[in-house]
Amino acid sequence: MADDIINRVANSSLKTIDLEDFYPLEKRTVIDIKPWLFNEFILKEKDFRNSLKNHNWVQYKNQYIALTCSTNAIIPSWAYMLIATYLTPFAKKTIVGNLQELENAIFQDILNNFDYKAYQNLPVIIKGCANKPIPETAYIQLIKNLQPIAKSIMFGEACSSVPLFKAAK
Repeated sequence: MADDIINRVANSSLKTIDLEDFYPLEKRTVIDIKPWLFNEFILKEKDFRNSLKNHNWVQYKNQYIALTCSTNAIIPSWAYMLIATYLTPFAKKTIVGNLQELENAIFQDILNNFDYKAYQNLPVIIKGCANKPIPETAYIQLIKNLQPIAKSIMFGEACSSVPLFKAAK
């Protein structure tokens, strides 16, 4: 056949980044410290330390952890730091906050350690329509890191993308 179909996208220098490819599959867990408080409201140091000492920390092995307190108790910083000393040997990452803040922190780490050299002076498309919960802040951070080096940045699919940035000539 003389009129072969040519995939111009595959033959172009266009690079695609799909943040789903970087999504870590490890479990995300929220630890509410409320049960370790006296009447679920007051932190009594001795009781708190005993609760932590007797807790099964190995259950959090290779998990991402968000520490929170679901009551209006005033929690001193050292309390979260103490919990972190127990979690550090097991958890992949620990933050104080909710699941959304945890997801933001996970992707911040991923994108801070990402090698952007392969996208230098090239057109880049950031794939959309994620099936996994990619935080919006991850897309913003990706733009921030790509914009100084990419020739252009688009969002969506190669067949229907939204132009976001084009470097000045």
